Amino acid sequence: MKKVTHKMTPNEFIKQRPHLIWYTKNYEGLSRESIVEATLNYGDWEDVQRLIKIMGIKAVAQIFRENSARARSNYDKKIAHFFNLYFNRHA
Repeated sequence: MKKVTHKMTPNEFIKQRPHLIWYTKNYEGLSRESIVEATLNYGDWEDVQRLIKIMGIKAVAQIFRENSARARSNYDKKIAHFFNLYFNRHA
């Protein structure tokens, strides 16, 4: 008999890390874009890798690229630079 495992959703992931999204308790109402932004800006490397495992590196990279390319972005400049290099190499 095959064991069924539950795949964590991005919203379940962020709910376990309230320190990354301190401005709301409505974790289910958060967009994937908000979750990616908070994790890349404020998470540690383990948080980033866990989110990539949940969502896939291509999805995280696409969300990052779309949001960081805007004229007004909430990504810290050093964070944006690092993840531009990281996703260009790995995604």
